[in-house]
Amino acid sequence: MKQTIFNLKKSCIFAVAKIKPKPFITKLSVQLQERINAFIKLGEFLHQFSNKVITKQDNVEYNDLFFEGFKHQLKLAQEHNGWFTKENLRFSINSWSKALTKENITEWLKPYKLNSLEPKLVAIIMAGNIPLVGFHDFLSVLISGHKVLVKQSSNDKHLLPYLAKYLEYVEPCFKGYMSFTEEKLENFDAVIATGSNNTARYFEYYFKDKPSIIRNNRNSVAILTGNETTEDLKNLSEDIFRYYGLGCRSVSKLFVPKDYNFDAFFEAIYHWHPIIQGAKYANNYDYNKTVYLMSEFNMLENGFLMIKEDKSYASPIATLFYEYYNDLNSLKDKLHAETQQIQCIVSNGFIENEVAFGDTQNPHLWDYADSVDSIEFLLAI
Repeated sequence: MKQTIFNLKKSCIFAVAKIKPKPFITKLSVQLQERINAFIKLGEFLHQFSNKVITKQDNVEYNDLFFEGFKHQLKLAQEHNGWFTKENLRFSINSWSKALTKENITEWLKPYKLNSLEPKLVAIIMAGNIPLVGFHDFLSVLISGHKVLVKQSSNDKHLLPYLAKYLEYVEPCFKGYMSFTEEKLENFDAVIATGSNNTARYFEYYFKDKPSIIRNNRNSVAILTGNETTEDLKNLSEDIFRYYGLGCRSVSKLFVPKDYNFDAFFEAIYHWHPIIQGAKYANNYDYNKTVYLMSEFNMLENGFLMIKEDKSYASPIATLFYEYYNDLNSLKDKLHAETQQIQCIVSNGFIENEVAFGDTQNPHLWDYADSVDSIEFLLAI
């Protein structure tokens, strides 16, 4: 198996074996704080790359070793994947720099008991649809005290190994706890795998004898009533177009009342019109428009987005589906019945656990994908 595995620093992990039971827990608690501190420092490192003008800061640890190198990794990521634009890379990094603060991590971990855990090797199979899409799983495994074996998507392979090396420098106890492979996964204790509906069925069979979290396709929806403000609709455009709509938290479908007038919607989203200048997005727009016209489907379009009435949740790139509803109570029943297909529901006072307009791509650390608590899972293996 082709792996990059770093040397284990025994003094960090095994020194507790000679300590009596009571100090043993204390020592592990200190190690938890060290892990937390390492990710806080990573957040400070990432903050330098979160603005349009990348600015090196003197107070960031190991900056002389890693600053220029990470700029290069960002360049490689952009060159390797046409969907990973400077803006989308910057947005992802900014989101993680904001999440990795002492306050956020402390609040996230407050409900859990992480002090007495025997480290297991947890494999993660990552998607590659948006930059650093698998970082939350990576963070969860390490912060819980386990070791991680990562199989990355070929679409997003540059950033995470570099950040892992940074973590090793700021916290040497992580050495031996992070490994990456391009080969078949072997000798692991549990797995977290993300893929399509087809690959999820394969994962469920292949990993049937291992503790696992298996994720498949989900999409996000927005509920409109016609009473939304212009600001609400502008915020919704962020949920639709960020990452070109490729994320599971991206809104791919609207539910609207009968006779809904889309004029205000189109006006509010128009500031996103430069998105059509991206070659990959434009190609998808042209292709899907041609298919719809040849099939004589009814649709509305504004030169960079098509909206089409459709009962499906997953819409193609540059397309947004919509479906009419008769009353909100029936719609709520429908969404509850089809919850396995839905990641986020964007609305205003409509349903429990809803997401505010414009916030789908700004999840908290405790907003788990598919509503499956990965920390609870990791504590139970």
